[in-house]
Amino acid sequence: MSEQHTYRVIVRGTWDGLTDEARARLLAEAADHGLTSMRFTEDGTLSYEPSPLKHFSMRYVVVSDAADGEEMAGAIAEDRAETALGGLGYGFGELRSTVTDLDTMKVNRKSAARSTRR
Repeated sequence: MSEQHTYRVIVRGTWDGLTDEARARLLAEAADHGLTSMRFTEDGTLSYEPSPLKHFSMRYVVVSDAADGEEMAGAIAEDRAETALGGLGYGFGELRSTVTDLDTMKVNRKSAARSTRR
């Protein structure tokens, strides 16, 4: 069995070809998709600004084989975003993603001695 890594992926895109109904729904639900909705989940969370209604982002947690790397994690998240947005009837343009491998991310922690010095 291969090693699994956990990735945080931000998929960004631009709304494109929205129907009047889709635009009205996005505007009506905008309060639910602002800064406070930005969470990384397996199903993804959608966030966007209502004015102007132009760009959006979706945040995903992707667990996949470490050997497949960040490129595959980005492709998986983009596929999930396409499926979710298409299922909601939202038109969008080309997607791009930013991937962070949580298993290789270096965390700098201040030591207790350093944090008490002034």
